Amino acid sequence: MRGTMQAVAHSADGERKTMTKVSMMSWKQADRVGAVTGSLRRAALLGVAMIGAVAVLPQVAQAQPSLVILVRHGEKQPTPANDPSLSEAGVARADALEKALAGATPGTIVVTATKRTQETAAAVVKRTGITPTVIALSGAHVKSVADAVMKASGVVLVVGHSNTVPAIVNALGGPKLPDLCDASYATMFVFQPARDGRAAQLVTSSYGTPDAPGASTCAPPSR
Repeated sequence: MRGTMQAVAHSADGERKTMTKVSMMSWKQADRVGAVTGSLRRAALLGVAMIGAVAVLPQVAQAQPSLVILVRHGEKQPTPANDPSLSEAGVARADALEKALAGATPGTIVVTATKRTQETAAAVVKRTGITPTVIALSGAHVKSVADAVMKASGVVLVVGHSNTVPAIVNALGGPKLPDLCDASYATMFVFQPARDGRAAQLVTSSYGTPDAPGASTCAPPSR
């Protein structure tokens, strides 16, 4: 995984920046002391280098979240079309998400009313004991999620859909991003809202089993 791990930092205005040498040094140092294992934990640490203290999160109450982790639901069964459960690959991805978040345990979890988002978050829910906030897929969904996230504190996990996760990043103050492709399930966004005069920052990375080659080149997704 070390050779295939990729991360891209985005400023709030949408500018893409490759990771700096300082970022990569921080990643390697953490690996040497065993602080980070697995691709998503590495991504969280890359977030430390790019957007501030992710590994050592503030323990005091905050007016807004310190970190927002956003992922699409895991791979899904082909049927039923309206509300499928996760496939075997999706269940494995949900387990990978739980393991990866061990270093950045969320205090708030936001899902939709669909089985696939709730099942993706299930392993994290089981470990943390947190009752997820369920926000229905309506015309106001993106705004409702953004409002709920900004009222939370600490680390927030959002499990959404291919066409909602990028829009939520933008609604939180991040850059405007395209919808995720139908075959894209490994993408993870690590976002820190603007705070105390510091611009919002976004790191885009991946976790679990990598997407198949060409997964980021797509026709309109099936959500």
